[in-house]
Amino acid sequence: MNSLGFDSAPEATRIVVAMSGGVDSSVTAALLKDQGYDVVGITLQLYDHGVAVQKKGACCAGQDIHDARRVAEAIGVPHYVLDYESRFQESVMEEFADSYLRGETPVPCVRCNQTVKFRDLLETARDLGAVALATGHYLRRDFVDGKARLYRGRNAVKDQSYFLFATTQDQAEYLRFPLGDLTKEETRTLADKYNLAVAAKPESQDICFVPNGNYAKVIERMRPGAGVPGDIVDLDGNILGRHTGIINYTIGQRRGLGIATGSPLYVMRIDPDRNRVIVGPPDALLVSKLSLREMNWIGDAPLSPEGRNVMVKVRSTQEPLPAIVYGAPGGWAEVHLGEPESGVSAGQACVMYDGDRLLGGGWIAGTEAPVRLASKVAAEA
Repeated sequence: MNSLGFDSAPEATRIVVAMSGGVDSSVTAALLKDQGYDVVGITLQLYDHGVAVQKKGACCAGQDIHDARRVAEAIGVPHYVLDYESRFQESVMEEFADSYLRGETPVPCVRCNQTVKFRDLLETARDLGAVALATGHYLRRDFVDGKARLYRGRNAVKDQSYFLFATTQDQAEYLRFPLGDLTKEETRTLADKYNLAVAAKPESQDICFVPNGNYAKVIERMRPGAGVPGDIVDLDGNILGRHTGIINYTIGQRRGLGIATGSPLYVMRIDPDRNRVIVGPPDALLVSKLSLREMNWIGDAPLSPEGRNVMVKVRSTQEPLPAIVYGAPGGWAEVHLGEPESGVSAGQACVMYDGDRLLGGGWIAGTEAPVRLASKVAAEA
């Protein structure tokens, strides 16, 4: 049994490595090549190359394609660039724009992993005769009772399980994550060991198709007229000011509202039908129940309506919180949080764990305030 769990010699084991041009995926390819595997590197061109070469600080841009090619040449593996631009536009960018117009806060990196990378690229890897697709994600994987299980990365700071909650059981069987037990510093040490040109390359910070984090500009280009001004109102419907377009606001936002009432106000909800931004005091941000759509569950036992205790993350940077999840027909679920949480928005992901084990998750479709707060708001209205 080789290091990736196959009953074959490494040189007889073909592995496709998704190479973004960054240090993580480059080290993944170099590490597997050093262990003797038959490595094939693939880089995806996901959006207009003419724009990409002018952009810094994001994955999959023109410079990154060049860097991936240089690394592949240096370690001596074949490398291919695949044009997935139309797939990316349809599966990720269009959904991103529509989600903002619905008043949601999308997570396009999850959708990209869910569709373009772990669906389309995985199929391509199989077509190339590979027995696995390896990536540079910080996620751990093992095999128990004939099934793959996924776990948070050993280093909590770099754990990327939140962005991979939609990984199905079949995909988990095929995927490999060689960096799951490493820290970023250990990865960079390996990059130096292998003399990779990207060893000191900074991490990408932006969403790849959103230059400088300016979401609204991208959405305006994709959906002309999306930035229509409207009213900012309080929980009673009183007009407090004007907004510059609902695409410029997110749940929990405080700064940049352009209104002053003597006490801090936060964005509570976004009403796309009436083109309004609703603001209120911080305690009105608290939610205790979530409804989830497109639920992906990779736990051992099926998710049932009776509910089960889990730990959940409703944003990538937080530690998991206790909750109970109840299964529902049609890929839906309901989550009851152990303690109310602030600033949760539709369009985000709710990701579930049992200890460090990733159980899956779903997309937040709606939220409910704690009973005492909901009653208070209703009374004030």
